[in-house]
Amino acid sequence: MIRARRFPLNQFRVQGRTQGKQEWEATLFGSDSYRVVDQVGRGEVDIALMNPAGPLAAAYRGKAAWSQPVPVRAITVIPSLDWIVFVVADRTGLRSLADIKEQRYPLKMSLRTQPDHATHLYIDQVLKCYGFSVADIVSWGGAVISSSQMSFQPDRTDKVKTGEVDAIFDEAAPPLIRMTNDLGMHLLPLEEPVLQRMDDVGFHRSLITKEMFPNLDADVPALDFSGWPVYTHASASDDLIYAFCRALDARKSLIIWQEPRDLPLAEMCHDTQAGPLKIPLHPAAERYWREVGYL
Repeated sequence: MIRARRFPLNQFRVQGRTQGKQEWEATLFGSDSYRVVDQVGRGEVDIALMNPAGPLAAAYRGKAAWSQPVPVRAITVIPSLDWIVFVVADRTGLRSLADIKEQRYPLKMSLRTQPDHATHLYIDQVLKCYGFSVADIVSWGGAVISSSQMSFQPDRTDKVKTGEVDAIFDEAAPPLIRMTNDLGMHLLPLEEPVLQRMDDVGFHRSLITKEMFPNLDADVPALDFSGWPVYTHASASDDLIYAFCRALDARKSLIIWQEPRDLPLAEMCHDTQAGPLKIPLHPAAERYWREVGYL
């Protein structure tokens, strides 16, 4: 059902309990909403999956959308190299996000439809550093053009070509970056003071390099949007987390992810560029990964 592209229900909660008991004893939930972190923090969900790793680090630190630290712990993180990018049409003449405020530019922005998608959290935090918001841009005559499609898909890129859209602020960056020349677009770099503030939040910096994308004129300072961390509450049952890790290990060749190979568990309990691990591992997860030699 989930793999069927046209089937609209693609997020499911899975619950388990001991036979004979009335109360559900464990809940697993995969979602790209950063708000699921709060459900884990309240003990409503035992194991969750999210993208990217940054909001989890922010929640652990009590930053961004969280006013106090949330007691979350990592189990593993599935690699997925990505960035969040601020891409604008060459015709705008904009060379930085600061230009938008200085010019009160009426930018027509293509953003994700889902209001609790992590891209909105990143965009709001970054623009806040520059002293304005999406609402300010709209008040200057700009507009938000919402889309549920990925940044590089025709629903969004075709609107750039027709002039309906001036900018795409989004993740799933690599395909879009490769298309920028053909679209007549360029990436806006983030300045060092903004990068420092985002590092403090937990949305760590990651350079988009000309070596990786030869169509770029130069390296672009940006924010990381990598990884699919699997996480839990700090007080989650050791038996549950240990069994979960063992199950992942036993089925690693059957679990589908974005690359055509076994789930690379030996990489997934370390902090890597494609799989950032910015919060501590749950003790039971760390114990299992050490016992099997991955740590």
